[in-house]
Amino acid sequence: MERCGTIPEAAAGLRYHGGNINGARHQFPDAPQPWIDLSTGINPLPYPIGAIAPGVWAKLPELSAVAALEAAARTAYGAGPSTDIVAAPGTQALIQWLPRIFPARRVGVLGFTYEEHERCWRAGGAEVTTVTALADLAAFDVGIVVNPNNPDGRTYPPESLAETAVSFAEKGGLLVVDEAFMDVLGRRNSLVPRFPEAGALVLRSFGKIYGLAGLRLGFAAASPEVGAILRRAIGPWAVSGLALEIGQRALTDESWLTRAVSRLCGEANRLDGLLQAAGFEIVGGTPLFRLAQHKDAPRWFEWLAHAGILTRPFNARPDWLRFGIPPALADWDRLEAAIHDGCTRQATGGVEAGDEALDHAR
Repeated sequence: MERCGTIPEAAAGLRYHGGNINGARHQFPDAPQPWIDLSTGINPLPYPIGAIAPGVWAKLPELSAVAALEAAARTAYGAGPSTDIVAAPGTQALIQWLPRIFPARRVGVLGFTYEEHERCWRAGGAEVTTVTALADLAAFDVGIVVNPNNPDGRTYPPESLAETAVSFAEKGGLLVVDEAFMDVLGRRNSLVPRFPEAGALVLRSFGKIYGLAGLRLGFAAASPEVGAILRRAIGPWAVSGLALEIGQRALTDESWLTRAVSRLCGEANRLDGLLQAAGFEIVGGTPLFRLAQHKDAPRWFEWLAHAGILTRPFNARPDWLRFGIPPALADWDRLEAAIHDGCTRQATGGVEAGDEALDHAR
């Protein structure tokens, strides 16, 4: 597999997380506005939240509203009666809490994957090792699996994950399965309906498929014992009244979810064709994002950024770029035009008019 050089300096501040539009504006001040953010795996057409009663903003969240939201999540995710569902202010908050409430000496992460898991466990004092096979996690106190994986979309059978969780339970360990992007694949691929009695913790994101990442809402599926630990750590009123209201509406709207997934699948196929025509190889992804490989990926990142289109580079894999789904027809047109321009630059050795400014920025 051909590898290229390091991610250019222009991308240095944009490679750790997606969504850093302000950073992109700073590094590419001459790019046309508005920016098109393809650097995240968030549904670009969010759930229509509708009218919100004034009381949702004015009063403290009630326990009954928390219970109603968690019941809606239980049904949506197919959880059994013995599985506890815990609402939280985003799965990122749970990821940062886990090393504090489940201290571990040795943590195995099935990688290459979302970097926050490794970062948070290291910050908690654990020795973290990246492994390449599910079976390798058996050697650790805590195992981390992102399913489907971010950024390549690879999946692991829920039956295999359940068996792995049982082995962790037998030694008092914990298997953490991050299902942030599971909604686009369906319940049959999730561990939640097959949840073991102990040894597992599943994280579910709300904001990605529903396009409401700013709402900061997520869930954990756990045994009642682990769920009780999480609730004590999170504390009262952790989820806003607004998130409780919108979350319950969205999670009970099955028809909207079905339509959204169908649309995203079609647009992911369209994006694949566009990238492949430009010489990219599609190496993975989900309907919410596509992972593409190109030997000139660092230059493509810059060409697109100068066109006001932000993609997601990876320092560990400089030949990869991740693309989210464009939100509107006009954004598709801009992306197609920018890719056509990039192909022209590539064909002429990158010396087209305007490339001098690009090279100077680098």
